Amino acid sequence: MYDPLRAKIKIAFYSALACLFGLGMTSALGWTGVTHSMPAVETAPQVPVEAVRPAVDLSDAFVNVADMVTPAVVRIEARRQGQLSRSQGGFFRNFPDSDPQRDRVSGGSGFVVSSDGYILTNNHVIADATALTVFLQDRRSFPATLVGRDPFTDVAVIKIDAQGLTQLSLGSSNDLRVGEWIVAIGNPGFGGTSRPLDYTVTAGIVSALGRPLQLLQRELQEDPETRENRGFAIEDFIQTDAVINPGNSGGPMVNLRGQVVGINSAIASRTGFYQGYGFAIPIDLAQRVMEDLVEYGEVRRALLGVGMGSIDQISAEQYGLPTVSGVEVTMITPDGPAERHGLRPYDVIVAIDDQQIGRVGQLQQVIALRRPGDRIDVTIYREGREFTLEVELGEAPLSSEPLAVAASPDPDDRGMDAKLGLRIEDMTRESASTFGFDEVDGAIITDVQVNGPSERRGVVAGYKLLEINRQPVGRAADARRIMADVEPGDIVTLRLATGAGLPRVFHVRVPG
Repeated sequence: MYDPLRAKIKIAFYSALACLFGLGMTSALGWTGVTHSMPAVETAPQVPVEAVRPAVDLSDAFVNVADMVTPAVVRIEARRQGQLSRSQGGFFRNFPDSDPQRDRVSGGSGFVVSSDGYILTNNHVIADATALTVFLQDRRSFPATLVGRDPFTDVAVIKIDAQGLTQLSLGSSNDLRVGEWIVAIGNPGFGGTSRPLDYTVTAGIVSALGRPLQLLQRELQEDPETRENRGFAIEDFIQTDAVINPGNSGGPMVNLRGQVVGINSAIASRTGFYQGYGFAIPIDLAQRVMEDLVEYGEVRRALLGVGMGSIDQISAEQYGLPTVSGVEVTMITPDGPAERHGLRPYDVIVAIDDQQIGRVGQLQQVIALRRPGDRIDVTIYREGREFTLEVELGEAPLSSEPLAVAASPDPDDRGMDAKLGLRIEDMTRESASTFGFDEVDGAIITDVQVNGPSERRGVVAGYKLLEINRQPVGRAADARRIMADVEPGDIVTLRLATGAGLPRVFHVRVPG
C-alpha cells in the first residue's frame, strides 16, 4: 500500500545524500572556495659556486669550445655504387643504407681548414665514393670534390665551392700530454637528411700517445691494390676515453684552446661501437699529408730506407743500450738513403735531429713529417758506441714492397735445438714451396717448440736463417756450429727472412 509519508522521507534522504556527494566532489576540485598555498620553490644553489669554481670553469670551457668549433664541423655523405666496400667495414665503420639494391650512402664527419672550402676527413669516410655531399651547420649543402687521399695514414682532403666559411685552427699534437683534457666533435647525421642527428660533443682525456694498433695494416691487407705496400702504413694514434662512435670519424679532436690536435679516426671494439676508448690521427702528421695532397694530389713520402723493429729489455741488453728505448735496424734497402750514408743492420736509432726516438711508430711519423731531399741527423748506437750520421732522405716508391711486416706465431715440439727451441734444417724443394721461397738454398726453421724461448719472442716456422750472432748461416750445419759456443743465459741474435724477402731480427735468451 502506498504511503505518502514514507515516500517523502525516502526522497529527502536521497536528496541529502546527493548533496553531500556533490559537496565532496567540488571540495576535491577546489570549487568550494577553499584554497591551497603554492609550495615555496627554492632556486638558490645548494652548494656555493665558489666551492665548485674549478668544475664550473671547466664546464664553461667545454661550452665555449663547443660554441666555437661546431660551426666548422661538417657532415659528409658518401654515395657508393653496388655492394658494401672494404672501406666501410672492418675496423673503420660508417653507416650504410640498408637496401642492397640501390646505391649505398654512408655518413662521416670532417672539418673546415680554410675559409674557401678545404675540408679534412678520414680516407675511409670517402674512399670509393662516386659522389660526396657536405652539409654545413647553417643547413646549406654543397657537392664536394676529392682533392686527394692517403690510405697509409687514413687522411683525405675534399673541397666545396664556398667562401667565408668558419675554419678551425690547427694546434700541435707533439705538444699533447697524457692526462690532458680534449674534446671530440662529430657530425654523424643519423636519421636521414630531413631530421638528422647532427652535432655530438664528447669530452675526455688523452689516455695514451703513440698507440701502434696495426688497424691500417689490416685494412690495407684486405685491398689487393695496397696489400704489397702495407708496411708503409703510419700508425701512431692518440688514445682517448672520449666517446668516438661511427659517424664521428673524420671530426676534430681539439684541446681546450679550441685547436685541432687530432682527427677522430677509429674505435677499437668487437661491435664497432664505443667500448671505453677511441683513437685519433695526430694533427701534425695529418697536416703534412694535407699539404702534399693539396699541392700534388698525392703524398710524396720521405724515405730513410730501413726495416725496423722495437727495442725491449732483452734487445737493450744485447745492444748495450743505456735505456730500453730506440728502434733497431733489421734491414737496409739496397742503394737506399740509409745504406748510402753508412747505416747498417743491427744499428739502433735513438734520435733524429736531437729528438729522442723510443718506438717504431714515432720514427715512422718523424720521417713522414720530412720531405724527400731533406737532410737529417740520425743518432745511432753501434757496438756499444753512440754517434751521428747525416742522411739525405729519398722518396718512398709506394709501388715497391713494404720494408717490414710482423708475423704471427704457430708452434710444435719435436727434435728441437735444446738451446733455442728451434728445428733448423737445410731447405728442400718441399719446404721452399711450403713457406713461399723461390730458391732452394740456405737453412730454414721448420718447427718451433711450444712455449719455448724462441716462440715466446715471436719466432715462427717458415723463417729462413740469414745470421746467428751476426755470423752468416748458409746451411743447418752452420747454425749448429755457431750454437755450440752459446752458453745458458746468453742472448742469441737471429736475423731471419720471410719468403717475401723481409728480414727481421729476434733476440732470444738461452734458458739457464
